[in-house]
Amino acid sequence: MHHHCYPTEWFARRRAEILASSDNNPSIMTEWSPEKALGQMDRYDIASSIVSVGNPGVWFGDVQEGRDLSGSANDWMARMAADHPGRFGVFAAIPLPDVEGSLKEIEHAFDVLKVDGIHLLTSYGDKWPGDPSYAPVFDELNRRRALVFVHPTVANCCATLQPNVSVSIGEYPFDETRALMSLLYNGTLTRCPNIRFIFTHAGGPIPVLAARMEQQLRHPEIAARLPNGVMAELKKLYFDVANSTVNKAAMVALTTLIPPSQIMFGSDFPYIPIEKTVNGLAQLGYSQDFLNSINRDNALKLFPRFAA
Repeated sequence: MHHHCYPTEWFARRRAEILASSDNNPSIMTEWSPEKALGQMDRYDIASSIVSVGNPGVWFGDVQEGRDLSGSANDWMARMAADHPGRFGVFAAIPLPDVEGSLKEIEHAFDVLKVDGIHLLTSYGDKWPGDPSYAPVFDELNRRRALVFVHPTVANCCATLQPNVSVSIGEYPFDETRALMSLLYNGTLTRCPNIRFIFTHAGGPIPVLAARMEQQLRHPEIAARLPNGVMAELKKLYFDVANSTVNKAAMVALTTLIPPSQIMFGSDFPYIPIEKTVNGLAQLGYSQDFLNSINRDNALKLFPRFAA
């Protein structure tokens, strides 16, 4: 569920920003290729990966550029998937906060490219996905019964709060939590029940904070947007286990909150070596049936075209 790639035009036009978005060795990104990805997938018995562009996504403040970058990136990923049948699926990028451009790209991605789902970031500038201005985008995704992969980033407010602390360590997990709360409390999850949301990294702090999130229902206007309560909405979500399987506490929290049928393998390749997730899973003491569900069976229910 969680495999990054680097479409040619997108990477060339915003190389500096893309390289600066990670504290990993730049060669991890500059040396990425479909062939290298396939080699790692084969080494760890991964049949298929659903790819998405790496951070910082396709929005850099200019409407036309956002539309151009999302379109070219999605075309490139679709060609890569076609060149390697059955090996790659596509979470298409959209140029939020450009709502009109995002709606056009959703149409192109699903109707022309036949992608598997949509890739969103946890925030855009200082707005999170549940912001009312984004409602038309989510209404369209709901109409299409879309799969939506939500990947962490850092909001403008928080990028430089703590010197010497990488945003990927602290801010990414907490921005994922802010994104979910915005979808909850603004009513998007209730209003758009047909969207299947996939969150990353075993949910970060979300499972630990889930019960605390219910306290917000003491405000009548928020409670009205969540007639089934917070926990019912959370239990509908899907999560991958990227960069989390070596942390037993994180996995215990996730498996306590979410049904086993909604937990899926994700590697976060190339930022995180695939073996870290594979080896971590093997050491958690799960039954073979549960491992099979995480590694493949749960995903096939969402992406049945990969069953062949």
